[in-house]
Amino acid sequence: MTNPLIAMPQGAEWLVILAIVVLVFGAAKLPDLARSSGQALRIFKAETKSLRESDDSKAATPTSELPGVQDAAPEAAPSKDQNQA
Repeated sequence: MTNPLIAMPQGAEWLVILAIVVLVFGAAKLPDLARSSGQALRIFKAETKSLRESDDSKAATPTSELPGVQDAAPEAAPSKDQNQA
């Protein structure tokens, strides 16, 4: 069940919101505000895309091809007798 008090604004409500935004920021600053918001969204989209691509490439790469990862079991630590030689 949806609450009617939390519904999306429609019609005249958008005009009231727009009028408040113009009063708060001023008409001269609105293009700068829209430009900076668009630039921030583009940066966010590019970063999330690069993160997805890096996750996909990590998932597709077998562990044997990753640097520093060996398929063989780790060697046993040398005993004290071997360290003294």
